[in-house]
Amino acid sequence: MSAGHGLRTAQAWVELNTADPEAVSALRVARAHLEAGHRLIAMRRMRLIELAGPLPERAALEELLHRSTQFYNPHKERCVVRLSAAEAAPVPEGAAVVLVCEHGSERRPAAERWWQHETGESLEVREGVAWVLSFEPGAPALELAGELATLHDRRHGLLSNPHCQDAAVSGSVVPWPWIREATFAATREG
Repeated sequence: MSAGHGLRTAQAWVELNTADPEAVSALRVARAHLEAGHRLIAMRRMRLIELAGPLPERAALEELLHRSTQFYNPHKERCVVRLSAAEAAPVPEGAAVVLVCEHGSERRPAAERWWQHETGESLEVREGVAWVLSFEPGAPALELAGELATLHDRRHGLLSNPHCQDAAVSGSVVPWPWIREATFAATREG
């Protein structure tokens, strides 16, 4: 990589090529047992990886991500790269997105070391889980997603455990960058 690369951010949205059993199960539980899930019509689970540092152009970046299972496995997953806030995230219009990150553990040091070895450049890599929630037309998607975001009891919340995870909610226009800048809901206990 040449020294001409400026500090930039990229998002890699990674999703299984086949039906995701966790998303299928979560959708069924939400619709059957949670009031906020009654108007839910679809749910997808994606890994959101944010890279920040001297990044190459799109083709070279996609090739680097494709070469290492530190980022995704191209044999079972697909990856959509987003290079600016002007590019749409792979989220349907009107959907809500819930970002879930482990408390203080969103950094991926092994991926950072791999990148340094391959490119000679230092990079910051953060990862979270993005739950994409689609609701019936007219449903208050952000409000309902907020209710599903954090587990409170058997009838409220589903997607994050407040004892070890943080959650943030967005509409289909996903913040840029999101993981580093997320203002997580007050999900921590105590």
